[in-house]
Amino acid sequence: MKNLIFALCLIFGLSIAYNSNAQMSKKEKKEWKKKLKKTPVEEFKAMIEENKSMKGKVGSLEGQVSSLQSRIADKDSEVSRMKEDLEAARAEAASSVTVESGNETRTAHGVVFKVQIGAYKEKDMSKYADNDGGFGLEESGDVQKYTIGHFRDYWEADTFKKYIRKMGVKDAWIVPYKDGVRVPIKDVLEGIIN
Repeated sequence: MKNLIFALCLIFGLSIAYNSNAQMSKKEKKEWKKKLKKTPVEEFKAMIEENKSMKGKVGSLEGQVSSLQSRIADKDSEVSRMKEDLEAARAEAASSVTVESGNETRTAHGVVFKVQIGAYKEKDMSKYADNDGGFGLEESGDVQKYTIGHFRDYWEADTFKKYIRKMGVKDAWIVPYKDGVRVPIKDVLEGIIN
């Protein structure tokens, strides 16, 4: 009975070896046949069971690898989307500064505060406004209005206004711009103070 089981196992093992190693040379086949003949049946059975167990583990690990690859692909697409958002934000920031008649005028989206230092009919300081982006010129009819600074925060603009007044420009005051258009201060102060 043991010989019959051993013979069946031997035939089974040889068929597996033959199928999995169809590319083996004659010399290799002889060596493996010798090893198989010397192998006890219990050890051979243990090897077959271990092989099945390992194949199950390989299948499980392949599933984990597939899951991780899927998560990596999701993260890669998220990174790509974030890069696109960053590029769009950079493009928007770059387009928020426009040049008009040699004078750099900032037309940022949202509310921006500037400190107006004067409005004059007779004085022309446009050549100074052309030289510095922080020095703004706004023409309203025959009146030229001059501003300094570009602030997103009202309180920062207020501090700058006080500093300008200490320097001797008593008429300095804060003027708000919403999406590049000058608006009354009461229209934007409610949202800032509240």
